Amino acid sequence: MEKQPSSVLVILFLIILTFYAAETYGKKQAQRLGRFYKAKMKENSGIDTSLFRANHHRVNRAKIHSQDGLKEKDRIWKLPGQPEAEFSQYGGYVTVDKSAGRAMYYYFVEARKSQDSSPLLLWLNGGPGCSSLAYGAMQELGPFRVHSDGKTLYRNLYSWNNAANVLFLESPAGVGFSYSNTTSDYAKSGDGRTAADNYVFLVNWLERFPEYKGRDFYISGESYAGHYVPQLAHTILYHNNKANKTIINLKGIMIGNAVINDETDVRGMYEYFQSHALISDEAAHQIQSFCDFSPNATTQSDACDAATSQVEENTYYLDIYNIYAPLCVNSNLTARPRKASIMHFDPCSDYYVHAYLNRPEVQEAMHANITKLDHDWEPCSDIIRKWHDSPSTVIPLLQEFMANGLRVWVFSGDTDGRVPVTSTKNSINAMKLPVKTPWHAWYLNGEVGGYTQVYKGDLTLATIRGAGHQVPSYQPKRALSLVKHFVDGSPLPNTSRYP
Repeated sequence: MEKQPSSVLVILFLIILTFYAAETYGKKQAQRLGRFYKAKMKENSGIDTSLFRANHHRVNRAKIHSQDGLKEKDRIWKLPGQPEAEFSQYGGYVTVDKSAGRAMYYYFVEARKSQDSSPLLLWLNGGPGCSSLAYGAMQELGPFRVHSDGKTLYRNLYSWNNAANVLFLESPAGVGFSYSNTTSDYAKSGDGRTAADNYVFLVNWLERFPEYKGRDFYISGESYAGHYVPQLAHTILYHNNKANKTIINLKGIMIGNAVINDETDVRGMYEYFQSHALISDEAAHQIQSFCDFSPNATTQSDACDAATSQVEENTYYLDIYNIYAPLCVNSNLTARPRKASIMHFDPCSDYYVHAYLNRPEVQEAMHANITKLDHDWEPCSDIIRKWHDSPSTVIPLLQEFMANGLRVWVFSGDTDGRVPVTSTKNSINAMKLPVKTPWHAWYLNGEVGGYTQVYKGDLTLATIRGAGHQVPSYQPKRALSLVKHFVDGSPLPNTSRYP
């Protein structure tokens, strides 16, 4: 019998498609989930956890390639327009499939202090199909941001390389500077292949940077990386167990505003809209009464369709990924850089980054092989048009990590309406975990940084007050505090420390 599209996905598509219809720049991470769900609704993967194992055979055939001399070739001495920096940075390619000519681009910044003892942290952006260079590195947690002139950079004092050596990966092939010489690869993308390629990348990257072998390793990411991060961690655990040794010393994962569980993600989104006065109580009641959120539903009633139409009307001109943020009203570059502030995120930053990373001198400095691409660098890929596998939940993987003693943190910027805190709380509540440390405020510099609850099994839920979907963009200081406590394995500061 032909599988029918889940009603949850149909609703998601109809809503998300309209959220950004007024945008002039159609390749943002903020719009990518809408395109993704349009494809996913045609071929729903359901809750088939065998998909988590389907990528193992791909890795078994991969080989570790010689990396002799490649580390120094990847050293970036200085980026164009970059202020002075006291840390080393690298950029280049790691081949993950020689026969296909598939290679992944990475950007790596060593820790500002104690580089030799600090942990290694991998950051992944979502989409699927969006660049960790465009967002994580250049707009969120990297050491530099791009000025409004699209030519020069300024320091991010709250970069996560204050806490770790940070590795950014453009994944899968076809995203950003990552590529394949086999065009058909771009039509085979999915969760499984992405996890397999990311694992092969890591194993070979550690050969190139052997000083990080055995180092405590963490994976973090946001949005659809709620799938990328757990599935990569699952692949690492599988191969460690298969080899009966520690190939990669994985200690934990941290995912933010993450796609975790389709059913609770959707229900929580509507709850957020109602609680933040974006839709009427009547519409919210109708949605909860007449819409079927279960992954097995195939149709929706007219009453559900009528209720969800109000969402379109009332969120059309909002940035639903940060409901209180201003929109970009002038995307033009400036002859001279405008005064920039790390603490006040510029909503036009996408345009500045796009201009900067398409400059030939920047690509040369970063060792980006633009000749391998048949298009300009883009923040989100247009050549990945089909996504083959995407389970409706990754909760079984989170449970696996807890059973294996890994640290699991889930964080949420509390002004994101797309994968809001209500969705995240619903997803964690579905796990029915006993509470270890009850809900309480955590503090930074005498102010509430957010709220947190710790569950038995070493799962921590943390909110970041005043942050949207891209948490480090909007609250860089609080995000840095969060990651420092995560890698240190220490609880977020609680109210007992303050009068």
